[in-house]
Amino acid sequence: MKNLSLMVLLCLGFLGSGQSHLDRYIEIGLENNEVIKQKNFDINKSLYALKEAQSLFSPNVAFVTNYTVADGGRTIDIPIGDMLNPVYSTLNQITNTNAFPQLQNQSVLINPNNFYDVKLHTTMSLLNYEIIYNKKIKAQQMTLQKIELEIYQRELVKEIKIAYYKYLQSVEGIRIYENALAIVKENQRVNKSLFNNDKINRTAVLRSDNEVTRIEANLETAKNTSKNAGSYFNFLLNQKLDSEIEIDENMELPTELIAENTGNREELKQLGQAKEINENVYQLTKSNWFPKLSGFADLGLQDFDFKVDKSSRYYFAGLSLEWNIFSGNKNKYKLKQVDEDSKKINSQIDNVKQQLLLQFEVSQNNLKSALEQYESDKKQKETAKKYNGDVTKLYKEGMAIYIELLDAQNQVVNTQLNANISLYNSWIAFAELERANATFNFNK
Repeated sequence: MKNLSLMVLLCLGFLGSGQSHLDRYIEIGLENNEVIKQKNFDINKSLYALKEAQSLFSPNVAFVTNYTVADGGRTIDIPIGDMLNPVYSTLNQITNTNAFPQLQNQSVLINPNNFYDVKLHTTMSLLNYEIIYNKKIKAQQMTLQKIELEIYQRELVKEIKIAYYKYLQSVEGIRIYENALAIVKENQRVNKSLFNNDKINRTAVLRSDNEVTRIEANLETAKNTSKNAGSYFNFLLNQKLDSEIEIDENMELPTELIAENTGNREELKQLGQAKEINENVYQLTKSNWFPKLSGFADLGLQDFDFKVDKSSRYYFAGLSLEWNIFSGNKNKYKLKQVDEDSKKINSQIDNVKQQLLLQFEVSQNNLKSALEQYESDKKQKETAKKYNGDVTKLYKEGMAIYIELLDAQNQVVNTQLNANISLYNSWIAFAELERANATFNFNK
């Protein structure tokens, strides 16, 4: 209850106006990211593959033409002379004429010579379970790629948020050091004035000079750190590294702990989709034992010597049935392989569930610890500020030495830095918890 009360006190208004710049940057990052564009290309490719699979149910019509020239080879002997010449001879004797001539036996080439065939050839699958399951698998593969895209998007959102918080942390660090530099420079001026008036010895002046040099070096380091943080943030947004970054003011931490939601993580959906694909692969493999029925129809012209008349027109249609009776147990062993894949996926699902739950618990505990640390650092900052005010008064009244004043001022700077670090570490911990729980809403 103490931790929860602490979080509520610290965390009013997370969804307020303080998120506007960050939300806009997240939209820019999701829109500009090249990996997301590439994954969208893959999704579009899968969509076309699905449409291709659907088209296998439609008729296929092709224009086919053949022209053949042949000579030699096998022939068909037709004994037309042997069959008709005796009859014709008898008829000539009866009629006392030569009206019925003698015929020669014929030998016809099997391969047609000077023959053309022009047709529209139509085929259509009427019953084919392979096509049915292939279509289902293509659709599931497209869904799988969409899930992979969502996983990457969530990871990118987390990285953008963390980079943004680190940049804000660095900017605040610069401000703290700039304020500290102004204070130590004022100390330097005062100490030199007191030394010139023989009020203090040279030690205080030298120490104040050293403090100015130290703070200036720390300030320069803080500026470089901020520059690097800004460059990395712009890199994630795929924009110029030196682009100006707008800062959200008065950001407040989230109001409540997040309820565990790891069952809806895309990683589990991904494995669930892989399991469904594997089940359809199993059915696809089994379908090899089922008959395949298809129909065909030809509508065209064929004749010798390029003649075209009523007798040249024709149609030819039929059905084709194919049924695999025996394949040497090939499909049986394929099914066993698919069974092993199914067992492997089930094991992965159980393992990933535990991993995601562990990730959530660790992230939630890290957030609690970060918030506790921030509360402690904030109290120390307030205490150091009051202590510095008291020592400053005593120093001005000559009742405290410069070392005491310097110690009090260093405490102020250090506690401000610690509070700044712990504040944005809390934001970073929240971003990691949000990722672990998949609670970021892409549709807001």
